[in-house]
Amino acid sequence: MLRKLFIDHPSSVQESYGEHALVATSFGVRMLLGGMACLVHAIVPGLFVRTGSGIITVLHDEMVVNRNRKAPRVPTGASAADTVG
Repeated sequence: MLRKLFIDHPSSVQESYGEHALVATSFGVRMLLGGMACLVHAIVPGLFVRTGSGIITVLHDEMVVNRNRKAPRVPTGASAADTVG
């Protein structure tokens, strides 16, 4: 049970518990800042016009880049299906 809660997911994205905690905290803080910018924008539309969408774009790009960087390499000439055991 504890392994499932604390180890399995970080391992599935090729991170240790500590690495995952840092990455998730970084994403969470930036999401909070983006959310606050959106709330201010809701009240004063001329402020933070592109801040929320910009933060979302950056976070998405970082997540995709990290996922691709950490993905297992498939040997040249092989397909991903060939590597499934």
